[in-house]
Amino acid sequence: MNFLSHYYFERENPNENMVMGVVLPDFVKNAHKDWNLHPQKEEVLFNTDPVYNSILKGWKKHLETDRLFHNSVFFIEQTTALKQLILPAVSTGPVKPFFLAHIALELLLDHLLVSQGKINIQNFYIQLHQANTPALGLFLEKAKLPDMQLFSKFLNNFISSRYLLSYQKTENITYALNRICMRLWENPFNDHQLTILTKQLEFFKHTIASSYLDIFTEIEIGLNKMPL
Repeated sequence: MNFLSHYYFERENPNENMVMGVVLPDFVKNAHKDWNLHPQKEEVLFNTDPVYNSILKGWKKHLETDRLFHNSVFFIEQTTALKQLILPAVSTGPVKPFFLAHIALELLLDHLLVSQGKINIQNFYIQLHQANTPALGLFLEKAKLPDMQLFSKFLNNFISSRYLLSYQKTENITYALNRICMRLWENPFNDHQLTILTKQLEFFKHTIASSYLDIFTEIEIGLNKMPL
């Protein structure tokens, strides 16, 4: 799941450090795609401090949320359906259809949460700002983050840009997908392909708009069984 879908499960949580934790694994990967941290394997390093403990709880919840999502019938069925729809947009070029369908589904879930008013993005950013403290840096240092300066630059830009507000429009989902693909392939799409992709994403989102919250309910039930 993407940033806002993870935040959905913490949308009423006043603990800004746990909110940071539930998106922190993706922040680390976005800051540098080769970074792999596993603080959940060394819990003893973090359980003596309430801030560290809250961040770690969020981190573990992120991992469990992704596990539940990627193993769900919803994910399997909808990525298959979306893959078929977007095939005309990837008939030429380097982009792999399943990869694109996977990422597109996650971004569309964020889009629907925003467009239907299920989350408050401004509150999300406020909590991220509140949690962006020296304690976060110390947590990441204990988790063996290779370059705190690089991560801080990413996080500060993420918070200040407020770019998730753009997810209210489908064409901006296409833009985000193109940017993601550009990290892996040079010139992943031409303009015609991007137009097709936006059209197909718009069609697909309407097919799931009335039922997509079911997967959030399903995951929430699974998370409630998770010891924290």
